[in-house]
Amino acid sequence: MQKSKIILFANTDWYLFNFRLSLAEELRKSGHELLLISPPGTHGEKLRSLGYRWKALPMNRRSLNPIREIALLIYLVRLFRAEAPDVVHGFTIKAAVYAAFASKVSGVPVVVNSVNGFGFVFISNRLKARLLRPIVRTAMRIAFSGPRSRVIVQNPTDRKEFLAERIVSAEKIHLIPGSGVDCQKFSPSQDGARTGARLRILLPARLLWDKGIGEFVEASRILGRNDLQFQIAGQIDDGNPAAVSRQQAEAWQNAGYVELLGHVDDMASLIGAADIVVLPSYREGLPKSLLEASACGKPLIATDVPGCRDVVRDGVNGLIVRVKDSQGLADAINRLADEPGMRATMGAAARKRAIEEFDKEIIVRQTIEVYGDIRH
Repeated sequence: MQKSKIILFANTDWYLFNFRLSLAEELRKSGHELLLISPPGTHGEKLRSLGYRWKALPMNRRSLNPIREIALLIYLVRLFRAEAPDVVHGFTIKAAVYAAFASKVSGVPVVVNSVNGFGFVFISNRLKARLLRPIVRTAMRIAFSGPRSRVIVQNPTDRKEFLAERIVSAEKIHLIPGSGVDCQKFSPSQDGARTGARLRILLPARLLWDKGIGEFVEASRILGRNDLQFQIAGQIDDGNPAAVSRQQAEAWQNAGYVELLGHVDDMASLIGAADIVVLPSYREGLPKSLLEASACGKPLIATDVPGCRDVVRDGVNGLIVRVKDSQGLADAINRLADEPGMRATMGAAARKRAIEEFDKEIIVRQTIEVYGDIRH
C-alpha cells in the first residue's frame, strides 16, 4: 500500500489505546501519516506520549440532541477538509456512521467502517433502543454506501445480518476476527499454580448489564463457595446506557459476592493470575478479553451469542452457556473449578487457537489489506 494519510476515529480514546494501538503501530512503522481522533479522555495523553497525533472531538457518546449532533458532523467535515486524509477508518457504530457521512461531504477517497458488534441499540429491548433501531439501520445503509466505502465486521453472524438487512452488499463487507491479541505479551504464566489459594474466577469487562455482570454476580451468590474468588476487572462506563450504577456495584462488593478491581493497566498479569475467565455477554463483535485470556492459556466460559461462540468452542477451549442463565453459568464455573485437568487441557487449546487465528500480526495485516484493496 502506498504511503497515505490515515485518520483513525473511535468513540473513546480508551478504545484507540486498548484495541487499535497495534494497527497504529504498524501503519506508522510502514511510513503512513496518522491522526487519531476521539472524544476527550484520560488515554489521549497516553497516545501522545507514544508519539501519535491525537485530537479530542466535541463529541458526547450518549447525545441525541440534533443540534449537538449536526455541530459534530460539521466539525468533522471541516477537520477532514483541513487534514485531507487518504483514508478514514471509523470504529464502533456511531463513530463509523459519522465518519462515513463526513467523509462523503468532504471528499475523502477511502472510508473503512468497523462495526464491532451491534451495541446497545441492537441488543437492548428498552423503548429507547427499539425507537432508535430503524433510524440507526437506515443511517448505516446510507452512510456505508459508495464505491470506495467498506465495512469490517468481526463475526459471521454480524456479516449475515448486515447482508440480510441490506446495509451493505457482499462485495463491500470484510470479516476480520477482532482487533488481534499480542500473543507474546499475553502468554501462559510462568509462576505455576498457586498452592492453597482460592481459585480466581475473572470477568474482564466494563460494568455494563449487557456484559452479563448481573448473571456473574448471581452465579457467585448461587455457588457461595469460599474457595472461589470472583473478580470483575473493568470500570463503570457512565457514557453507556447499559451501565451498572456505582451504588449497585458497591452493594455487590459489600455483600461479598465479587471483588471490583476497576480499571487495570496490566491485564496480562491479571489474566495470568486467574484460573478461569468468564464473559457471559449478551452479544459481542469478537471480545478481546476472551482473546487475551486465550493467549494466556486460560479455560473460558462464555455465552452462546455472536462473538463469544466464535472464540469459545464448547468442550474444547472452554464451556458455552445460555445467555442470561445464572444457574447455567454457576454450573459451568462449578464444573471447571472441580476439574483441574479439564482446565489445563482447555487452556492449552485456547492458547493454540489464539496463536493460529487471532494473533495481532494476522489481524493488522488483514485490516491494512482492506485499505489497499479499495484504493486499487
